[in-house]
Amino acid sequence: MEIIPVKEEEIPVLAKLAAEIWREHYTPLLGPAQVAYMVDKFQSEAAIRRQLEQEHYRYYFFRCEGENAGFTGIQPTDGGQKLYLSKLYVARRFRGRGAARQGLEFLMDLCRREGYRAIWLTVNKHNSGSVAAYERLGMTRVRSQVAGIGGGFVMDDYVYEIEVPAENPAANPAENPAAGPA
Repeated sequence: MEIIPVKEEEIPVLAKLAAEIWREHYTPLLGPAQVAYMVDKFQSEAAIRRQLEQEHYRYYFFRCEGENAGFTGIQPTDGGQKLYLSKLYVARRFRGRGAARQGLEFLMDLCRREGYRAIWLTVNKHNSGSVAAYERLGMTRVRSQVAGIGGGFVMDDYVYEIEVPAENPAANPAENPAAGPA
């Protein structure tokens, strides 16, 4: 899998992929009205452009076998101390191939290079598959929150966080015997 920055001309492709993933995955959790509202507010071309231009977001595609398998969207927070993992979505046909794990490893490396000390995210409390995946990836639930998002809708989420180690333990066999010889 490749992880590559989304180019400005690819924003329509990103928005289309986001809408497909959201409708497929979140409609059973949130219902069609809230999904439509959230796609328009957070995943539309206009929303993505605003996030990139005004909110310091960066987006990356996950490419697998030449196709866009998913994406991530990140934003610095806490005065540049933490990285908000706003979006980490993988299309259904590419799930189970390690895209989320590879995406998190990519972000951990990015954090080490850029000096962030932690990554945090929110996840719907009823999104049990994603909650389990984040916990398998080593993230820790730090709190619950309910946030109004307009349109009469709320996000009822858990907040997860993972600290960024100073160096990649897998790269140091002395600290990670499972990594084998260098």
